[in-house]
Amino acid sequence: MSEQRPINPAEIQKDIKEFLEQKYGTQVIIPQAEVEGIQEGPHTTDPEEEPIQFDLKPEELEAFLNEYVIKQTEAKEVLATKICTHFNRMKLDRENPEDAHRFVGNIKNNILLIGPTGVGKTYLIKLIAQRIGVPFVKGDATKFSETGYVGGDVEDLVRELVREAGGNIERAQHGIIYIDEIDKIASTPNLVGPDVSRTGVQRNLLKLMEETEVDLKAPHDLASQMEAVMQFQQSGKMERKKINTRNILFIVSGAFNELEEIVKRRLNKRSVGFKPESERAEDREVGRAAYLKQVASEDLIEYGFESEFIGRLPVVAVLEPLTVDDLYEILKNPNSSVILGKKRDFEAYGIALTFEDEALRRLSALAVQEQTGARALVSVCERALLKFEKKLPSNEIRSFTVTEAVVDHPEAELRKLLISREIADYIDCFRKAYGIELRFDDDALAFLAEEAAREGLSVVDLCHRRFNDYGHGLKLLGQTGFRLTLAAAERPKEHLDKLVKAFYNQKEVEASRVDGQ
Repeated sequence: MSEQRPINPAEIQKDIKEFLEQKYGTQVIIPQAEVEGIQEGPHTTDPEEEPIQFDLKPEELEAFLNEYVIKQTEAKEVLATKICTHFNRMKLDRENPEDAHRFVGNIKNNILLIGPTGVGKTYLIKLIAQRIGVPFVKGDATKFSETGYVGGDVEDLVRELVREAGGNIERAQHGIIYIDEIDKIASTPNLVGPDVSRTGVQRNLLKLMEETEVDLKAPHDLASQMEAVMQFQQSGKMERKKINTRNILFIVSGAFNELEEIVKRRLNKRSVGFKPESERAEDREVGRAAYLKQVASEDLIEYGFESEFIGRLPVVAVLEPLTVDDLYEILKNPNSSVILGKKRDFEAYGIALTFEDEALRRLSALAVQEQTGARALVSVCERALLKFEKKLPSNEIRSFTVTEAVVDHPEAELRKLLISREIADYIDCFRKAYGIELRFDDDALAFLAEEAAREGLSVVDLCHRRFNDYGHGLKLLGQTGFRLTLAAAERPKEHLDKLVKAFYNQKEVEASRVDGQ
């Protein structure tokens, strides 16, 4: 039978004490300041660091976001305004600390983002954190439990923020914590009795979102507890570091499936009957967004959130679904991470990658079918280009253009490209040897590719074998350029013999005319 899982930090400390006493004897003393009242050592403060310099205005931050993010006008406006206000308020409080202390019950501009997957929620927050220059941490609400012993503790997010700040607590206290899939911790509707686990996580989070102090040494982190033991043994005091969450900005997001039904009921606009199956999913998503933009606190409470939790999220922004045209604009954007990323992948092998406009449109059309927003753009690009990324570096190809045909038929287009490369080498070799410029019809190339694959040869080797006599033969005919047709590819010797005979027959005819004159 497995051991019972600890349910609180005190039990963990007790287990550590018993384990160490069994191994080393009772001379080992365990620091238990919170449990047994042992005097703590002095709280450690980090050296003063230059505070984060913030002087952005909302329109400046919004303009920055517009360079990278397509659509989402309302969300960009809300985020740019409220985040700028948050950091400028902190700057004002630092400059006028006496005035700051007069405001009791300060309400932070914590933000709730609502929108389907792949519309740019995470991307927006990362861009903002990067532009402002503050530490940023992303967490998944589904990974947390009420006690923290399954998955993780919500306070771990704050500790991670300190790590992102290079251990500087002052800097971390001005960071951004972003929690995705927040809708997954809504309590289950129609459940008999309270949904303890999910409501417990909500309550733990709301303490962080307002103001509390978090011990940087997690009670459930055995490594940090062992470190505290060693420190206490040496000094007799327990050094503790804490981080205050007063100025940490919390942004949470989720898809909130079925929330629009709650909004509809409140607005008495529920549709009667079923919508026709012919209605496009794209249109349904647009209609859903229209309802979500009218969401109120009571809707979120009915969805399964504690009223106190919603009260800590005074700012709400709804992100719109992305259409085919939106996805196309994302790919066309000079700062598109999808296109720039693929270009960098090929550039790593010395290959210059370009995209035709019709290829971008086709990628967008395929991506919208997957219904995962902009994330699908990466998937469709990978499917279209993976085999090219594998093959081209070994074939000394230095440039490649993605066409609509490449997107729809990547394997066939790759074969054509590789054959064209091999044929180009053969044409160059033939020119240098005989001074004759060869051209190949498309159907001739297709036939040669199939024959080469069947015989297990490269196209170049097959051409050398099939057209071995063509150099001298064409020189004899006085040719400086020659077009190889399907007939020549299928029966090269017969075709050349026919050309030679026709050439000499023509010579004889011309000679007879001269003699007759």
